[in-house]
Amino acid sequence: MKIAVIGQSLFGQEVYCQLRKEGHEVVGVFTIPDKDGKADPLGLEAEKDGVPVFKFPRWRARGQALPEVVAKYQALGAELNVLPFCSQFIPMEVINAPRHGSIIYHPSLLPRHRGASAINWTLIHGDKKGGFTIFWADDGLDTGDLLLQKECEVLPDDTVSTLYNRFLFPEGIKGMVQAVRLIAEGTAPRHPQPEEGATYEGIQKKETARINWDQPAEAIHNWIRGNDKVPGAWTEACGQKLTFFNSTLNTSGLVAQGEALPIPGAHRPGLVTKAGLILFGNDDRMLLVKNIQLEDGKMMPASQFFKGSDNSALELTEAELVTAEAVRSSWMRILPNVPEVEDSTDFFKSGAASVDVVRLVEEVKELCDGLELENEDVYMATTFRDFIQLLVRKLRGEDDQSECVINYVEKAVNKMTLQMPYQLFIGGEFVDAEGAKTYSTINPTDGSVICQVSLAQVSDVDKAVAAAKEAFENGLWGKINARDRGRLLYRLADLMEQHQEELATIEALDAGAVYTLALKTHVGMSIQTFRYFAGWCDKIQGATIPINQARPNRNLTLTKKEPVGVCGIVIPWNYPLMMLSWKTAACLAAGNTVVIKPAQVTPLTALKFAELTLKAGIPKGVVNILPGSGCALSNVKKVSLELGGKSPLIIFADCDLNKAVQMGMSSVFFNKGENCIAAGRLFVEDSIHDQFVQKVVEEVEKMKIGNPLDRDTNHGPQNHEAHLRKLVEYCQRGVKEGATLVCGFFFQPTVFTDVEDHMYIAKEESFGPIMIISRFADGDVDAVLYRANATEFGLASGVFTRDINKALYVSDKLQAGTVFVNTYNKTDVAAPFGGFKQSGFGKDLGEAALNEYLRIKTVTFEY
Repeated sequence: MKIAVIGQSLFGQEVYCQLRKEGHEVVGVFTIPDKDGKADPLGLEAEKDGVPVFKFPRWRARGQALPEVVAKYQALGAELNVLPFCSQFIPMEVINAPRHGSIIYHPSLLPRHRGASAINWTLIHGDKKGGFTIFWADDGLDTGDLLLQKECEVLPDDTVSTLYNRFLFPEGIKGMVQAVRLIAEGTAPRHPQPEEGATYEGIQKKETARINWDQPAEAIHNWIRGNDKVPGAWTEACGQKLTFFNSTLNTSGLVAQGEALPIPGAHRPGLVTKAGLILFGNDDRMLLVKNIQLEDGKMMPASQFFKGSDNSALELTEAELVTAEAVRSSWMRILPNVPEVEDSTDFFKSGAASVDVVRLVEEVKELCDGLELENEDVYMATTFRDFIQLLVRKLRGEDDQSECVINYVEKAVNKMTLQMPYQLFIGGEFVDAEGAKTYSTINPTDGSVICQVSLAQVSDVDKAVAAAKEAFENGLWGKINARDRGRLLYRLADLMEQHQEELATIEALDAGAVYTLALKTHVGMSIQTFRYFAGWCDKIQGATIPINQARPNRNLTLTKKEPVGVCGIVIPWNYPLMMLSWKTAACLAAGNTVVIKPAQVTPLTALKFAELTLKAGIPKGVVNILPGSGCALSNVKKVSLELGGKSPLIIFADCDLNKAVQMGMSSVFFNKGENCIAAGRLFVEDSIHDQFVQKVVEEVEKMKIGNPLDRDTNHGPQNHEAHLRKLVEYCQRGVKEGATLVCGFFFQPTVFTDVEDHMYIAKEESFGPIMIISRFADGDVDAVLYRANATEFGLASGVFTRDINKALYVSDKLQAGTVFVNTYNKTDVAAPFGGFKQSGFGKDLGEAALNEYLRIKTVTFEY
């Protein structure tokens, strides 16, 4: 069909483009005159295509159509007028002129909310359903016959912008194209509008947007969001007019404590808190406002109202200065009437409109490797100086300017003053558990209480999962590109390195880890893990797959690797920070968000880690940490489990005996035996058995047991008292069954010999510094392999021999996820780690770990 498009804005531009793609001939575009030297997007697009563009300032005078305007229109011979969004009054001589008449888009479900502020009133009235109507134009005000309607759910915190961007804009474009298609096919309906339920509301203006405080919180919230962004709901307070934006009724977990903001006419004073401004309805319910605009036009976080603006300016690097100049050029293009963009140039005072905000956001996205600003960001930083500061903070991952309040327990220990958070970490904030529940975390060295730690409740889990889900689905984490995600993880690793002595001291204090070992392994490998997986962020990729072609057409099949979403991670107590890092680093690198439950007895390094994620700029809600007792119900979830084992270590007579003794000691006593891959049973070839045992006993007697913070300590306390009691019972059972205790008991490193296969200690993991030694006959390789594999576990294993053929044969036959040859405990961040059989499934570390946190989607095209 021959179509005349009458309207304006990006919406009009998109409708125009889609109609041309459908094969329709747009014979002319009628749009508004240029404003401040800037052409409307619809007119610009049509001019590029060589379509006639008309910019009449008006279509009629004194109630009569202007003949010259009507003549120019009629000369085009349009068969249909399409009005996607039009702010001008079009005379009926034009509306009725085409053979098919005229259709208009209206952003409400007519007959409800006739008039120019339909979206505003949909929200102000608290409608649960919204949508749009395409109707046949008549001489009434939005009263023509209905052609097509589509509805959507109105979310509790929707604003005009979110509702428009989520549904009314994208689906409205499709709806206009569909309507034209129905007209072309001759099947377009004409349903008279019912008068029942019809409403008409006037245009919302600033002077009519004042808040009425004598109503419930929900009504106040609806009024604020219904006027957000234009014209803006306002009140008078502190001697000036304050306009409120970004309102929510989701106040779960908020405590009504803060600095009072008296508001004339309000039921109660507002409260400025770190979350924003709490307001109250006449029903005493709360709502939260996150942004305030001052009378001078300055926008600020509501949490900063009494603090004023932050005057600390970032010093830009050379690369950032180059970016700033590129953005300055973008401002120049958008603001043609400004001869020069200076630091003090105000975007909106220089003539920018809402459409220019969209354009600026898109141009920044192109200039800054896909960085996605929100429209809100432009309103929050209106001068060029402030905008560049905001932009650079986002590029650095430092965009959150709201102050996070962290309460610490301080302890002077190891020649430093430790500052340890002790509350739950949910949605980027440290908060008390529901009901202020706490428990004691104990120093295993002396049994003293380190501090009280928040004890998470079921409701806290729900909040953490909701925060992680919001961060994954709607937050910055899911929008930034993979390379930027990697940059944030690198920064987190750097911060962990800067705080490594502090983290190692907390591990010694809370978990009894020997400080020097904690520094090298607990913390050192944690840093390496985050650096390793930071490098993987932009290397997670799918594949293209050749499949049978659907002849005569062709097919293209590809796979995409996508994050699974919110992941729950449960951390053991033997390596509190390292186990957290092994799992969390891969999880975050894959693009997921996490809820972490540290072991109840060792929560403190996890909470210090939470603090470092804030400093690194990890967005709120990406990492959540819940100390507590924990429990789980089984359901259909993807699971990765590492469950410990009873790892065999086979020592042949042809080995390097001294090395085998040293490595055998390490395989059992490393980290006090609290080591998932500890050698749970040593099989020593008969001809060297007695010599091996003698050397082990001599070495054990040299080990210093003591305070884990002393630099010469080899062996610290077991992690907690209940575990100590279990180890004592373990040893007592071994003696009772006839094994020989040759060294130690309470609880220096302990060695058992003459251990038979049927004994409890031969089959069960001690998870402590207990060496279990069994003989095997000289040369009987297959027999010892049978005994080594006769366990339900299969996490790790080892072999010592100088015979390479024997080493390869044994490593092939051992049923374990890891086999060490002439070494032990040699793990690396690049090597996959995980067990067979009852030792679990899934992998930590290496590229394989990423697969635990990804799902593969197959996409097939036909062309």
